[in-house]
Amino acid sequence: MPKNSNPEESDQKNEGDSSNENPKNDDIKSSSKEALSLFEEQEKREARKSKKKDSGVDSSKVGGILPPISKLIEEDSGDSHSEKESNESISDDSNVIHIKPPIILKDLADKMGIKPFNIIRDLMGLDVFASLDSSIEPEVATQICEKHGFVFEKEKREKGGGVHKVEEVIEEPPPPEPEEKGEEELPLRPPVVTVMGHVDHGKTSILDAIRKSRVAAGEAGGITQHINAYSVEHDGANITFIDTPGHAAFTEMRARGANITDIVVLVVAANDGIMPTTHEAISHARAAGVTIIIAINKIDLPNADLNKVIAQLQENDLTPEDWGGETICVQTSATQGLGVDDLLEMIALQSE
Repeated sequence: MPKNSNPEESDQKNEGDSSNENPKNDDIKSSSKEALSLFEEQEKREARKSKKKDSGVDSSKVGGILPPISKLIEEDSGDSHSEKESNESISDDSNVIHIKPPIILKDLADKMGIKPFNIIRDLMGLDVFASLDSSIEPEVATQICEKHGFVFEKEKREKGGGVHKVEEVIEEPPPPEPEEKGEEELPLRPPVVTVMGHVDHGKTSILDAIRKSRVAAGEAGGITQHINAYSVEHDGANITFIDTPGHAAFTEMRARGANITDIVVLVVAANDGIMPTTHEAISHARAAGVTIIIAINKIDLPNADLNKVIAQLQENDLTPEDWGGETICVQTSATQGLGVDDLLEMIALQSE
């Protein structure tokens, strides 16, 4: 056995050796603790700096001078308001449904992310029955969208402003208004003159004299049975004449003739005077509001009585101008051609 092999001696030796090494280990441990503490303090300082930076607290607040409470509340309300606006803009855009008409039920269901049969069930609750390919009215689509938390809009909202995109409507310019011409520039139309009176008082005979023809001889029984129209030129101007029946059976024809005319030539035979058909012709002319010119015909007959005719005219408020009235009165004889030119002259003056 070697020397110093006694266990007690070896243990004492080891204890002596470890006691010699303890001062070095203590120095190392103390150095590492100091380094760790410095490192932890550095991390804490950086964490406090970053926390101050993130929370927006400046040095003045940390230094012991606190800002007013109203300012802090205002800052908090501003932040919450901005966050609310951003959330609302996001939710508004996500909840807006836009479909151009026609609004198909299936397309609406796809946009809303809802099964079509749910929308069909909602429509049945509104008394609207539709299939997948059916179109619905915008008002109905609005109700369906509101029920499921969506907003239906006809016009698509533009990005970034919440402004609705309105389709531009191009209006056609109104047609140009026609130029108003003065009375001097308007062309004159020929006056329309209707010849009226009692049967066999010479209406057609006067027209024969004006046209220089023989129409009366060709009429059945020598009386006019229908309305005739003629155009006559006098002093370079045309005059349209309408010959109406004088028989009592042709009342409607005389009424129509008075309604389409400018001037009525009332023929009264000098030997007969005013007859019932003459009274009727006066009523038609006054109802139409046209001018009346009196032609006292057959003045060449021996039994002609002008005073009687003039008195009868006064009784019907048709006083001749020569007697202080305003009614133009011309004496004529169709068979002799007397007074025909004077009658045409009065018609031309009255038509102007």
